[in-house]
Amino acid sequence: MLDPSHPIAKLLKDDRRYKIDAYAFVFEALNFAHNQLGMGSERPAEAETESEEEETEEPSAKEAERHLTGQQLCEAIRQYALEQYGYMAQCVLNSWGVKSTGDFGEIVFNLISIGQMRKTSDDRREDFDNVFDFETGLRESFKIVLPES
Repeated sequence: MLDPSHPIAKLLKDDRRYKIDAYAFVFEALNFAHNQLGMGSERPAEAETESEEEETEEPSAKEAERHLTGQQLCEAIRQYALEQYGYMAQCVLNSWGVKSTGDFGEIVFNLISIGQMRKTSDDRREDFDNVFDFETGLRESFKIVLPES
């Protein structure tokens, strides 16, 4: 069960569009992108505002981290969804409130707003819009692959 004091618990209460599963899935897909697909370039993360940057004296806030663009994350999400849910990927995502790639942008920027993800000065919410159509990207591109004997 989610601790009520956790920032995501407050986020879920304030923005009811997406289920917690959608947020967890984005974190899992980001991990999949880095570890399985080898995606992400080393870039320094930037704080949202200068005042936040001044308050953050931790070295980790200034260190380089692996970064994906919105389009790259959407592609990783597409591949991960197909791997996890196969032909049902679109149905599963829809059940969490996710109907388009733009919804992933909303989820990511919600997570940025509560300090659970970071962005660079180049990142925009709109980077996630219309990256792929769910029908084409999830249903029509699904392929059944039989194991080789």
